[in-house]
Amino acid sequence: MLSLLTVGIYYGLNEFDALTHSNVAVMYIVLPGIGGGTVGGGVYDLLTRRVSSPLATVSKICVRDLTKPRSFTVDPQTCTMTDKIDDVLNDDTLNCVVEVMGGTGIAKDVVLRALGKGKHVVTANKALIAEHLPEIQAAILSAPGGPSFAYEAAVCGAIPIINTLQTCYEGDVVTSVMGICNGTTNFMLCKMEGGEDYGEVLKEAQDLGFAEADPTADVEGHDVRAKISILAKLAYGVTVPISAIPTKGISSVTSVDFEYAKSMGCTIKLIGTAARTSEHGEHDGPLSVYVAPKMVPITHVMGGIGGAGNAVAVTSENMGMAAYTGPGAGRYPTANSIVADVMRIARGNQGEAFPKSAELELSTDYESAFYIRISISDGLGIIKSVGACAEKSGVSISQILQNTISDREAVDFCVTTEVALLSQVKMMCEELKGLSFVKKEPSYMPIQEKPE
Repeated sequence: MLSLLTVGIYYGLNEFDALTHSNVAVMYIVLPGIGGGTVGGGVYDLLTRRVSSPLATVSKICVRDLTKPRSFTVDPQTCTMTDKIDDVLNDDTLNCVVEVMGGTGIAKDVVLRALGKGKHVVTANKALIAEHLPEIQAAILSAPGGPSFAYEAAVCGAIPIINTLQTCYEGDVVTSVMGICNGTTNFMLCKMEGGEDYGEVLKEAQDLGFAEADPTADVEGHDVRAKISILAKLAYGVTVPISAIPTKGISSVTSVDFEYAKSMGCTIKLIGTAARTSEHGEHDGPLSVYVAPKMVPITHVMGGIGGAGNAVAVTSENMGMAAYTGPGAGRYPTANSIVADVMRIARGNQGEAFPKSAELELSTDYESAFYIRISISDGLGIIKSVGACAEKSGVSISQILQNTISDREAVDFCVTTEVALLSQVKMMCEELKGLSFVKKEPSYMPIQEKPE
């Protein structure tokens, strides 16, 4: 017979607040957890109103400000609101903590302290996991009673990709994982494909609440970097420090890039990739993990993901490519993944958090065919000079594309390359930047292979 799980949820804490600060945001369910904002409120709502015969109940909610209006109503007969973290962590009747506050300061302390007390932990905090994975693993192993650590909501919101990678590829060999893991940038890129410029779509994303006032984490790829680090750990068993992941965001993408993408039968998506290279006819080479906007064929599963949607494609030896798509954020999509973790823990069937462990060589110099956009003042000998820069860098040019010229003082044309190393393409761009007719720093992005 299953016992009732006591939950607490932590939400909305400022990582710069001291742990003893009275203004702390935490939400508890009958699983010790912390958080009472958008996602935390969604978890409370799902467990109290939508889950029939729930195995978990919300008993405490810890928030930063007890006087702040909430978008959900708490039953005072069954649930207590508090602004003190210790009210949750020191409550022995709570056996599971749900952390949805974000950040890597207070959130880290809460998670490690909860595990240290033998409490189950459910979190949506991808940055915390990516930046402190070895410490979290050590805390799980040393925790009394063997509590679970679950984090389905940390990557791609509602898409059950974490549990899938934990349980469904045990007899298989994953050769690549790639994902559109950030709804904000996918929304922006879809708008830009329709003709709007970067500044316009960024403001629209901020007005709609998709992008923060400081959008750096989204638009520069830091959010995706954390998520692909987690997916790489699950797929390959390798802990990949985020500092070792080459990361390029979308701030350099322009409407001109979409014009050329269309002529190539492609679109542009910000994608996190983890893949092993083939050295002896098998995927037995170093592991490359990187984040970059990519030229993606419109016939590829990633090419059709619109709006704020997310997608992950896993390629393996047994199954070929399997794609998982759905909403990557939002109150109820994210809360649904948290509740799924809670229910698995309550039933006793939550698997090992990080089931694979391996030692693989990491390569920060990934290889791909590349697209390079060059902004120039038109003149004689340009193609010859570009070719010389490519040859000097060890890059083989595949094709040259140029739209109709309307202003010879402001011409954008592009070259595509055969498969080359990132370092070679960067060297080529440095060489191009030194040419007298080049007006801006050249922009590059990898080209995704066409699906077979």
